[in-house]
Amino acid sequence: MSLPSGNAPDALLLLSTHCPHCPAVLAALADLVKQGVVGRLEAVNLEQHPEVGQALGVRSVPWIRIGRIELSGVHGKAELATWAAKADSEAGIADWFHQLLKEGQLPRAQATIEADPALLAAVLPIVGNVDASLNVRLGAGALLEQFAGTTALRVLLPRLGELSQHPDARVRADACHYLGLTADAAAKPWLDARVEDDDADVREIAADSLQAIAGGST
Repeated sequence: MSLPSGNAPDALLLLSTHCPHCPAVLAALADLVKQGVVGRLEAVNLEQHPEVGQALGVRSVPWIRIGRIELSGVHGKAELATWAAKADSEAGIADWFHQLLKEGQLPRAQATIEADPALLAAVLPIVGNVDASLNVRLGAGALLEQFAGTTALRVLLPRLGELSQHPDARVRADACHYLGLTADAAAKPWLDARVEDDDADVREIAADSLQAIAGGST
């Protein structure tokens, strides 16, 4: 019988002998491997291989990586399956970044994007999420501002342009700010359209961004 090829993400579990929660997480991940939800599982006992934890900056166990997503603490099988299903999608990375920002782990999200700038795109769903808390939105802004003027941000210009047309004024205002941070003249048509916006804050930010782009091009 031939086996179908799949794209299930691989998982890494860091554990220790004396961790009371690690056996349950190990069993849950092993079941997900059997079900094909996870492609491969590597389990490392940090008491035997502390260098693995040191290299990953892990200070507590259980610690799990599924695809690109890293999780700390106790997580049930259903939750792990949910993360595995979206581990390598932009939506999944966006959900993970949202969780990190909600937990005040901005440096961790920033380090992840610095290692792979293409992941900056996963911040945009947070910008467009009107239900995100203020702290999460501020964290998303800090991530985007960290890449001001870079290629990683400029390639997102069309999507930022779309967000500048969002029904919610907060999203439009934020998008205008980030369009300005691209320092790219290609952002001007999007910003020109917003200087006549119904919302005063949007109009002001669009004008400021246009001025910033003009100043950067001189």
